[in-house]
Amino acid sequence: MGSSKLFFLIDDDPDDQYIFQMALSDISNQIQCQTADNGVDALAWLHKESGYKPDFIFLDLNMPLMNGKECLKEIVKSKSLRSIPVVIYSTSSNPQEIEACMQLGATDFVTKPTSVSKLASILCRFLSSTPSRYTTGLNF
Repeated sequence: MGSSKLFFLIDDDPDDQYIFQMALSDISNQIQCQTADNGVDALAWLHKESGYKPDFIFLDLNMPLMNGKECLKEIVKSKSLRSIPVVIYSTSSNPQEIEACMQLGATDFVTKPTSVSKLASILCRFLSSTPSRYTTGLNF
């Protein structure tokens, strides 16, 4: 992998944050990962740090203060953030939920896998693709 990549994970579960970071470290030491515990903190960070522009945002749906759909709506409304690919990263695999998120502007939807190696495989696919609309991560 050539240049450093920056991922931003918005997820209230510390275990899921840890697993996500483990999967990234298995892929490359050139991937940095910032985390936020909820949508409110994530948006504050993204707007406060003007030079901070992650390559991807991974967004959980079920969080306190501001859920993933609400956060996604705010990201898509923001001129400075809307170009960042947002991947919903959830335990859900409900087709209606997936469609609703895609309609709101998500780039992709990934159901949280059961192992670090499966997650690493999914994340590798994002790193090797151009940041545009992907097929759902469910196909990985």
